[in-house]
Amino acid sequence: MNTPSLAVRDRILTLPPTELPAYVYDLAALRAHAASVRAALPERVELYYATQANQEPEILTALAPYVDGYKVSTDSELDHVTRAAPDHPLAFGGRDKTPTELLDALERGVTRFLVESEYELYMLAGLAQRHAPDGRVAVLPRFDLPVADRLLTDGGRGRRTSGLDPAQADTIVGLLTDGSYPNLELCGVYAHLANGLHATEHLAVAESVVAWTAELAARHGLRLTEVNVGGGMAVDYEHPERRFDWQSYGEGLARLVAAHPELTLSIEPGRALTAYCGWYASEVLDVEHGASEDFAVVRGGGVNLRTSESRRPDQPWPDQPWSVLEVDVWPYSWPRPVVRRERVTLTGQLSTSRDILVRDVRAPGLRAGDRVVFSLAGAYTSSVPHRAFARFPEPGFHFVDPGTDGGQSR
Repeated sequence: MNTPSLAVRDRILTLPPTELPAYVYDLAALRAHAASVRAALPERVELYYATQANQEPEILTALAPYVDGYKVSTDSELDHVTRAAPDHPLAFGGRDKTPTELLDALERGVTRFLVESEYELYMLAGLAQRHAPDGRVAVLPRFDLPVADRLLTDGGRGRRTSGLDPAQADTIVGLLTDGSYPNLELCGVYAHLANGLHATEHLAVAESVVAWTAELAARHGLRLTEVNVGGGMAVDYEHPERRFDWQSYGEGLARLVAAHPELTLSIEPGRALTAYCGWYASEVLDVEHGASEDFAVVRGGGVNLRTSESRRPDQPWPDQPWSVLEVDVWPYSWPRPVVRRERVTLTGQLSTSRDILVRDVRAPGLRAGDRVVFSLAGAYTSSVPHRAFARFPEPGFHFVDPGTDGGQSR
């Protein structure tokens, strides 16, 4: 189990049942973590935040002093981020961009594009002739480079190919340097190759990408100035205390940029920045006693906690770390349901076997009215599209900020 901070605990316990479930974010903890990440990185490493992890305006604002910019992947993200965090540099990535999305990005002043396909390059070149700010945009083609251990990719799961075939590299470089597209400036290479990597593994990927880029530049007599090695830093849901080793990673990147003084490296973590600052809180509504196990029914359920709901039998996902906040007051005249066995399964309110939050965990004495709190809920949790399936109320959002105004809610 994993317990919340005192400030988060107090906020959760003071919320009335009618305001549950809710997300509670510790902004002070987020700023402290982001500051430590920034301090661990050398000067010639740019830190972009991948906004798809969490786009709450308060999160974007809290991160602003520590990041060099934001990486967006869709037109809706672009629209949201430019309104929530104006005047911050943006990198526009994402697969399968449409002409409308590219045009919107250009008209909003985006000058940095992570290009994922040859067709996208043609679209961007055509649109940039009329709509590029100052007449030029920076381009980092994304190449689907091989990694030393392919099982590292997406934590061992298969994935769709992302980016250009490395065999196209010479052709793409030629198009961007022979004058065919004067509005596009080739400034480097983008290669987000894997997710769920620890520091040693991620550093090995970065070294491989930099070496490949250096060979490409030498072959064409170019001076490429940037390599973006993406995000994918591991967040361990089974062992939340085992965080990505930013200190050793930064030291490794420092050696890498020292060996390539012409290059600036850029990274774009998402989950690894925000996961630890978020908590999902709900309450036990009832306890049902089955023939072989007890079930605690939690208000809202898995539709509000994506890391639980997105679990599939063929792709097991570890349980979200969770804890119990006991509520001793029982305001009703009828008996209070309680777990009788040593172990219990926490379910949501939907009539489906997939609506499981955690299965077969030890929680003797868990009662209706007690609060259950899931940690590591600061990324990829609140943007769940099928909440309206059962017309559940939208969870509230609460931002705890000790030392300032105490936070805010909405």
